[in-house]
Amino acid sequence: MANLILDERDQKFVLHEMLDLEELCKAPQYADFSRDVFDMILNEAQKFATEELYPILVDSDKEGCTLEDGNIKVPKVFQRLYKLYCEGGWASMSKEPEIGGQGLPFIMSLAAKEWFIHNLGFLVLSFLGEGAAHLIEVYGSQELKDKYLPKMISGEWSGTMCLTEPGAGSDVGALTTKAVRQSDGTFKIKGTKSFITGLDQDLTENIIHPVLARIEGDSAGTKGISIFIVPKYIVNDDGTLGRRNDYEVAKIEEKMGFHGAPTGTMNFGDNDDCYAELLGEERQGMKVMFQMMNEARIGTGLQGVGSSSIAYLHALQYAKERIQGTSIMDFGNPEAPKVPIIKHPDVRRMLLSMKANVESMRAMMYYGALCFDMSEVVEDETEKSKWRGLLEVLTPIIKAYCSDIGFRVTETAMQVYGGYGYCSEYPVEQFLRDEKIASIYEGANGIQALDLVGRKLGMKKGTYFMSLLGEMNATIAGNKDYPEMKELAELVQTAVNVLADMGLFFAGCGKEGKFMVPVSHAYPFLMMMGKVVCGWLLLWQAGLASKKLDEISKEKGVNQKDTEKWADFVKDNKEAAFYVGKVAAARYFIRNVLPEVDAAAKAIKTEDLSVIEIPDEAFVV
Repeated sequence: MANLILDERDQKFVLHEMLDLEELCKAPQYADFSRDVFDMILNEAQKFATEELYPILVDSDKEGCTLEDGNIKVPKVFQRLYKLYCEGGWASMSKEPEIGGQGLPFIMSLAAKEWFIHNLGFLVLSFLGEGAAHLIEVYGSQELKDKYLPKMISGEWSGTMCLTEPGAGSDVGALTTKAVRQSDGTFKIKGTKSFITGLDQDLTENIIHPVLARIEGDSAGTKGISIFIVPKYIVNDDGTLGRRNDYEVAKIEEKMGFHGAPTGTMNFGDNDDCYAELLGEERQGMKVMFQMMNEARIGTGLQGVGSSSIAYLHALQYAKERIQGTSIMDFGNPEAPKVPIIKHPDVRRMLLSMKANVESMRAMMYYGALCFDMSEVVEDETEKSKWRGLLEVLTPIIKAYCSDIGFRVTETAMQVYGGYGYCSEYPVEQFLRDEKIASIYEGANGIQALDLVGRKLGMKKGTYFMSLLGEMNATIAGNKDYPEMKELAELVQTAVNVLADMGLFFAGCGKEGKFMVPVSHAYPFLMMMGKVVCGWLLLWQAGLASKKLDEISKEKGVNQKDTEKWADFVKDNKEAAFYVGKVAAARYFIRNVLPEVDAAAKAIKTEDLSVIEIPDEAFVV
């Protein structure tokens, strides 16, 4: 089938032309890799996605998951695919070779999985296992590592995240699950966890559950929380599987979408015999779990990128094929020929808006992944801190902005289809259903905004935030003297200045005791900052693309200022058309979306506290 999952040309543009991924190969740990190897991996990812994952998307959604006699069955088509996925090494891409991984940069793992994440119901069953394995890799004792890591990294065993409880929701500190200390150093867990993705399935022989609980006698709130490893089957000393652990799947949720993966509730220790082992130190559960949460938040942002990408490409194909109406220039002429709807201005607006959003979010996602890789390879501590800080600031934006805008792009794709998009005859309605969960789980987007405003802006006395502003200003400086980019660079500079000023404004609110101002406006600020980040990245891309167009026009002897000849040339030259598209996407976003930043800043600076001041009773009709 033709690739309607993601634009592989844009993916490679971001990785190679924009971020210069091959530079990572200068680091000793990546010296065995090269651009050719990276491209080969991505080509294999595309093949697996187009030939195996996408074709079963609809069937797995329709079949869904079932709970029978306490065990969950996932769609039958996943059985063969999961085996292929593990055999292909996709589950262990960025793990160290010493523990069975391939040792690839994180950005490569992320790029490969962008091909897969449109079928999140399948991918999440491996994704969570990778995250749980990483927790044990970082915080586990050698005994835990030897016991669990080999089979988790190979994909033979999977994992989950057990955080939320029915009465606590996002207030993790209110959990009631308890851990009872045993004489041999292990624990017994008792309690209920809800909204657990991948809580059970019939793909792997064991499932390893990281579970947040409070050791009897420890303090209330988040400070008293520890984290434990609770296996489905207890692992014997010789590595074989022993008895079934004392927990049960109470129910699975009936969801709007995301049907391929089970989500549900688990009861631990109904018979007071749920075996658990402490992971990390006592009362350090939140610190340990936040590592997995941050990884999951980046994965959730990738879900937004992947959903919007596949929705955009399907809508684009539909717009090129769907014949309806006449050209606006022939309005009122009954003899005028019918045209594809891509010829209609409003459809073109929607397509260009989707293109700009998808490409800017992909750049944000990959830049964030590169920040992680750079923090791992640089030796200078100041430089290492800078890269870590950039990722700290970007993580809540990646999660919240990409998941929310990803949904809106998918919604716009449905609009392109018109009535057909609302029907299951076309896949866009499933894309929309599957994407919606991304703004809710792994910390709802309002919580991401509070994290950004309440923690990330002030980290290291604001130096992380200032580093990001510095990166933006460096890109602007590199483009402002380039004639084709001058106007766009000035517009982005204005937006960056507004963002910097908002940081100072929030700091001032804190000093004056006006804490509710940044709290009440945290989400609008996050979305505002997301737009500035995207505008910066699109300017970066447009600057590179403009220089490439200059090279192409010089090489081919075509004058870009001769608009008629240039237009004819671009029709027949794919590379020129690609770079023209990059400039157009940046121009559209910077001119049409970025002005919203100034409006949001003006609204925040009114210090309006209507959301706090309105009495509860006033919401009642």
